[in-house]
Amino acid sequence: MPLFSDADQPHAPVRAGGHPASTPSHHLSPAFPGRAPWGTAGKLRAWQQGALDKYIENQPRDFLAVATPGAGKTTFALTLASYLLHNHLVQQVTVVAPTEHLKKQWAEAAARIGIKLDPAYSSGPLSREYHGIVVTYAGVGVNPMLHRNRTEARKTLVIMDEIHHAGDSKSWGEACFEAFEPAARRLALTGTPFRSDTNPIPFVQYEAGGDGIRKSVADYTYGYGHALADHVVRPVIFLSYSGNMRWRTKSGDELEARLGEPMTKDLIAQAWRTALSPQGEWIPSVLQAADRRLTEVRKAIPDAGGLVIATDQNVARAYAKMLREISGEKVTLVLSDESEASQRISDYAAGTSRWMVAVRMVSEGVDVPRLCVGVYATSISTPLFFAQAVGRFVRARKRGETASVFLPTIPMLLGFANEMELQRDHVLDRPKKEGEGLFDEEDRLLAEAERANDGPDGAGGEEFSYEALGSEAVFDRVLYNAMEFGMQAHPGSEEEEEYLGIPGLLEPDQVQMLLQKRQHRQIQRSKGKPAEEADLLELPAEQRPVVTHQELRELRKELNALVAAWHHRTSQPHGTIHNELRRQCGGPLTAQATANQLKARIVRIREWAK
Repeated sequence: MPLFSDADQPHAPVRAGGHPASTPSHHLSPAFPGRAPWGTAGKLRAWQQGALDKYIENQPRDFLAVATPGAGKTTFALTLASYLLHNHLVQQVTVVAPTEHLKKQWAEAAARIGIKLDPAYSSGPLSREYHGIVVTYAGVGVNPMLHRNRTEARKTLVIMDEIHHAGDSKSWGEACFEAFEPAARRLALTGTPFRSDTNPIPFVQYEAGGDGIRKSVADYTYGYGHALADHVVRPVIFLSYSGNMRWRTKSGDELEARLGEPMTKDLIAQAWRTALSPQGEWIPSVLQAADRRLTEVRKAIPDAGGLVIATDQNVARAYAKMLREISGEKVTLVLSDESEASQRISDYAAGTSRWMVAVRMVSEGVDVPRLCVGVYATSISTPLFFAQAVGRFVRARKRGETASVFLPTIPMLLGFANEMELQRDHVLDRPKKEGEGLFDEEDRLLAEAERANDGPDGAGGEEFSYEALGSEAVFDRVLYNAMEFGMQAHPGSEEEEEYLGIPGLLEPDQVQMLLQKRQHRQIQRSKGKPAEEADLLELPAEQRPVVTHQELRELRKELNALVAAWHHRTSQPHGTIHNELRRQCGGPLTAQATANQLKARIVRIREWAK
């Protein structure tokens, strides 16, 4: 017997043969989706209808839909759930969400179209007024047999939101498989590249390519590039900030580096951490710039909001205090995934205040459509998290809106920003990259030589500690549509204001045209300056490529080869040669040196050879 009578069924227009009827909007351009409450659009976008048609034609037990954040995965999933319930193909629904806050959002969205889901279910029989439940992946992991028994008792549709979370740990993946293996239907949803690791994800199909590498296979894909072309999501303007960073190691050495310069991974991490430190000047300067950008956007979008994604609770509190002083308004602070924090997000989404600061819980799935400006002030560097974070700002409400995201000039982040439109699959078998590990033995020998001959300083590479000493910000570049614009400028300068003042309502081609014009104007002004006033790099962004870690390794390899040649010529120990180069040229151990420091040592040792 079905869970409810036909009179109580959730609404789903049905064609002859039991297929949902296309609404009139199916024949309209998807550029005008008609923004509705989260997950409750009254008409389907073209991709949603296309995915639904494919599902109904094939009637699969498992279906994986990959759609970019902001495209409307929830509307698609709930429309499909309504169809399956209406046609008695399933009798109940279980939604698995990543967080407690998303449980509430799913239940509210489902209720708007007549599907009643209990977001507070913990155990025991479910009240007959409900059509199903919403749980978290963690909740399934605690008691998989409870959910297996529920799944076996009735024909169940299981909707797994952001399915990659089922691979967060072996226990979660096993629990999901155990709980939902008996399900009549399983719908998996994701909006981002699956995972940075190779943990398999339950109920996802993998196929081997010609190279033998197994990759995930989606049943329907709607990527950011497609959604952008359809005006379903906002284009993103990335504003990148460089600057000098200073910090002290445990051994007492004071290091200095500039964001964007080629460095080792350890040095990048330390310079990045220094930039995000509330004690320096980098983060206050960037927050001030982001607030000025938000003011400009609010001229066209009065309720536009901003979000700062912080690394931890302590810095989040410090950032919130800074923003209160900068904006003169109260700042919403979200510190943990608790009921109070969830309500704060809901209140902020429904209000018109300027800023919200959060640690991690707003990075995925949370729907605050008025978010237009973001600051990526976290040291998390996976493509998955970056895409999720940027996804908070791309949800379009009307045509012409743009999103602006501020970030540090970290090569990895700039790479992610330039690859926004690439579609990724989850790779199970990690291929070895060309050149990967090529210099591992050379690096090991070099480190041993320096430790053996450099005295107390040599220990610093082993126990690389950290204390932030100071930081400053420099406007570096704008990234848009996989292109880079702008010349370096000081915070608060007229040059920086040129880019912060781009209108908040523009068509994508207008954004690109404005960026090109403003860079040209900046170049012309630069040419008229006396040479002594050029205190920053007077080159356009596309002529200032960020050097990769691989290129840095090549410099280290070249230096080490020259040191080896000098050793054979003079019989001096490798460590002694490195020490003398450091004494004459300055800088830390070779393993921690920047590209410019390595180049200086290469030049110096070549001079010795002459």
